Amino acid sequence: MSLALNRRHLLGFAAAAAAQIGLGPITTAQGASQGTTSSPLPAIKPGSHTSLGPLKTIDAGLVRVGYAELGPANGPVVILLHGWPYDIHSYADVAPLLADAGYRVIVPYLRGHGTTRLLADDTPRNGQPSAVASDTIAMMDALKIEKAVLAGYDWGARSADIIAALWPERCKALVSVSGYLIGSQAAGAKPLPPQAELQWWYQFYFATERGRLGYAQNTAAFARLIWQLASPQWHFDDTTFARSATAFDNPDHVAVVIHNYRWRLGLAEGEAKYDTLEAKLATFPQIAAPTITMEGDANGAPHPEPSSYAKRFSGRYEHRLIKGGIGHNLPQEAPRAFAQAVVDVAKWA
Repeated sequence: MSLALNRRHLLGFAAAAAAQIGLGPITTAQGASQGTTSSPLPAIKPGSHTSLGPLKTIDAGLVRVGYAELGPANGPVVILLHGWPYDIHSYADVAPLLADAGYRVIVPYLRGHGTTRLLADDTPRNGQPSAVASDTIAMMDALKIEKAVLAGYDWGARSADIIAALWPERCKALVSVSGYLIGSQAAGAKPLPPQAELQWWYQFYFATERGRLGYAQNTAAFARLIWQLASPQWHFDDTTFARSATAFDNPDHVAVVIHNYRWRLGLAEGEAKYDTLEAKLATFPQIAAPTITMEGDANGAPHPEPSSYAKRFSGRYEHRLIKGGIGHNLPQEAPRAFAQAVVDVAKWA
């Protein structure tokens, strides 16, 4: 989940809401966005598509990336990045909408998920944010994609934010659910008020050996619980969940997830080769790419107020609140609104 938000943002929710920090326009949307839009995309019932078609693989740096590709090969590229504990089916409705609009859509499994595999047995099963984001850069290099619109939620939004901040030349435009998700170990070390800490229960569980064993033994049940807590008004069925749960059968999954959350708390070391990237991220760099941030009105996961992160985006910027009981998995719960944001922000670039 996108719950390892910058902890000083979490601490500052109330204060940030009152602060005058140069907000971009904030709009509200029902189903499809009603802000600064291009031609509206066609209506779609969430869950209309159940497959992204045949999957491809490509060796990219440390990983063999499994990914779906839709749309014309010569279209402008959009890369859709999923979160945890989710998978590429979050975009089963979004990707066809974008493909039909003329975009070349790439939907990769993140490391530790689905058909993406770390190539070498001796490669650390590293889940630190800069490593996960670097996989996407390696995939872009392997596919000879110079620049793309990046869009994501949860871990995927964090990776998209990191790429936009550290490799701005590779990011044409950005859609990020829950906004600016760049953090650091130093920020993660700061305690939160008790109610906020409660929402991080699973992170503390993962810090223990019992938690690692428990997640390994009950991965699917654990993921299902997170889905329910993070999207309390999303009434997904067993088939929908089972379709995504197969992504957790990846042999690297548990190790990558546990390392990710332990690293955030400073309980696990990262790899030295990422130290320079993490040092840059610890300064909370601004993002200059045109950006639309989004939030669901029923997101049950911890998330910052838009006013706390709007100043992190120095280019053209807009925030969209998506109403209708939309939770944490926004692209799957409100696919038209998410796809519309991608089309709109691409027009700004």
